[in-house]
Amino acid sequence: MANTNIKIAELYDLDHTIAKEYLTCYEYPWEALAGISDLIISLGERLDDDQYDKIGENIWVSKSAKIAPTAYIAGPCIIGHNTEVRHCAFIRGSALVGEGCVVGNSTELKNVILFDGVQVPHYNYVGDSILGYKSHMGAGSITSNVKSDKTLVVIKSQDKSESFETQRKKVGAMLGDLVEVGCSSVLNPGTIIGRNSSVYPLSSVRGIVPEGSIYKASGKIVKRV
Repeated sequence: MANTNIKIAELYDLDHTIAKEYLTCYEYPWEALAGISDLIISLGERLDDDQYDKIGENIWVSKSAKIAPTAYIAGPCIIGHNTEVRHCAFIRGSALVGEGCVVGNSTELKNVILFDGVQVPHYNYVGDSILGYKSHMGAGSITSNVKSDKTLVVIKSQDKSESFETQRKKVGAMLGDLVEVGCSSVLNPGTIIGRNSSVYPLSSVRGIVPEGSIYKASGKIVKRV
């Protein structure tokens, strides 16, 4: 277990999110998914009116953010400073989007925490997930958050020697800081990718990818040099 690096403290630099205090209450990132809506409302009510506009019920948008007129934003939601929400983005609610992020054309968000500098810029689906500082999802890559048999998500190591019960039906992906996901990849339910790792395009990823790795294919993960 010591080598899996899947705890919040191992995946994320919490200085790059306004959810820092909240996340320190949990050991593993999937434990934080249930309370995202309440967190956003609590944080939003304390935001500075000089820096944020409240544009709808439980929706706060930084005055420096750029929101395309065709974007759809449902609450609860916070959009951070200097973030860009592009044409036809679909933010379904329970989305805490940090500073300097890009939520791109036709990208959909639901029940997520995006740390500062995250980019989901082209045709991405991100649900029930936490994306670390400056992580990036290539065009068309998605987080799959529900198993086909609708059973509870269990997170497993690549060799299946370790498993972690989430007690949740919906768990997407947990991306550590500075993770790169290649175009048109699918991150299957309960995928965790350690910080400073990358995923080849067109991958179908399951389980835990250690930090500092390159995921080339199932069973073929190499250490970044």
